[in-house]
Amino acid sequence: MRNAQRYSFIPIDVALGEASFCAYLPLTLIYQQSSVITSGLLDTGASVNVLPCPVGVELGYVWEQQTTALSLTGNLAQYEARVVVLQAVVGQFEPVQLVFAWTQATNVPLILGQVNFFMEFDVCFYRSIYSLRSALNR
Repeated sequence: MRNAQRYSFIPIDVALGEASFCAYLPLTLIYQQSSVITSGLLDTGASVNVLPCPVGVELGYVWEQQTTALSLTGNLAQYEARVVVLQAVVGQFEPVQLVFAWTQATNVPLILGQVNFFMEFDVCFYRSIYSLRSALNR
């Protein structure tokens, strides 16, 4: 694997033990002159990348100026969404353009899905009981 970087699964709720580990990836999002350092949940089952409302506002997007609507499904189907394009930097990799469904939902994580995060990056998931136990005991 060329230019590979390794990231650990992150415990979301230590009380849940090993069941709380999720694949969150640290990244920097850039739109015009604004940037946000955040983490995105890697979700191979998500069709699209999802940008929560507060993160879009922090980047400088204005809801009324985004004219391309997108319908989300599942738990997010009840929320309006707009298409936004921004730059993302993951680790030491070159910046890439990512397309997001910017949702009005505020209680959703930033989701990295098939279109187009997994089209830009080759991702391998490694998770073993040993590595999770050692992370819990830190």
